[in-house]
Amino acid sequence: MKNITTQTRQSRPYPVLKQLVAAAGVALTLSLTPSLMAGECSASKHSTAVSHPVDKDIVAIAAGAENFKTLVAAVKAAGLVNVLQSDGPFTVFAPTDKAFAKLPAGTLESLLKPENREKLVAILKYHVVPGKVTAAQVKTMKAKTALGQPLDIQVSDAGVKVDNAKVIKTDIMAKNGVIHVIDTVLLPKS
Repeated sequence: MKNITTQTRQSRPYPVLKQLVAAAGVALTLSLTPSLMAGECSASKHSTAVSHPVDKDIVAIAAGAENFKTLVAAVKAAGLVNVLQSDGPFTVFAPTDKAFAKLPAGTLESLLKPENREKLVAILKYHVVPGKVTAAQVKTMKAKTALGQPLDIQVSDAGVKVDNAKVIKTDIMAKNGVIHVIDTVLLPKS
């Protein structure tokens, strides 16, 4: 699905979402340098989008970043590497290692077990929206994920929230999409 129902927001760019995009769920494991992924974005009115060569896919960028080790391990365990390396495009809401650490004790270990692969795949697909949506295009809306369930995206002066996660970095460009970094792992509705 290439078309995403978003509208370009020309009058007021949202820097929180402009510093994050492209690494979670179906399109994960890009190779960003640690410095690209280190800073958190603020809700200021200044654009701070990250710029780097877009010759790498989402998986390669995530794999090269210091704060996506858990995400990359999850993508590998779920067998989604090839999917996220495909043409896409994808918008990935990528949880950091700190986001995964906030899960209840034992949750991550349980999800990484082969017998829980289906549940892990569902969680990762919930972090991916088909199409390439940059921070400038984001608005308050429901966005259909690769899992088929909608994400609730809220844009305010305080920044951008995706379900209960705060977008902390936006617009990390990959050759097959964009990564937006989030501070909480998203869980699909049961």
